[in-house]
Amino acid sequence: QVQLVESGGGSVQTGGSLSLLCTASGRTRDILTMAWFRQAPGKAREFVAGLSPSSGMTGYRESVKGRFTISGDNSKNTVSLQMTWLRPEDTAVYYCAASWLGNVQRAPSTFDYWGKGTQVTVSS
Repeated sequence: QVQLVESGGGSVQTGGSLSLLCTASGRTRDILTMAWFRQAPGKAREFVAGLSPSSGMTGYRESVKGRFTISGDNSKNTVSLQMTWLRPEDTAVYYCAASWLGNVQRAPSTFDYWGKGTQVTVSS
């Protein structure tokens, strides 16, 4: 069992910044991919950024490249998402997720554990 808890969501104006934090607990030793997803009302959940804790490899959806940065601290069992130059289209509930599969997975179906989500709202 793995438990994931997100924090750091909030409301910001266009061009602002927010930093999200995911804290993992439980049986975390075999997790090979940590990732952030987001879901806006009426839309499917989509991959935002992913990280391999063992290799440090990262991946991002095209629309956030250069604006968002994912990073992890294995000693603290945390993964962060630094978000800058936020846009209204970034508005969504952001979820932390963990997978037992490697190579920085992107598909929601490959992730075994999910946090409850944290709301990010970007206004014009």
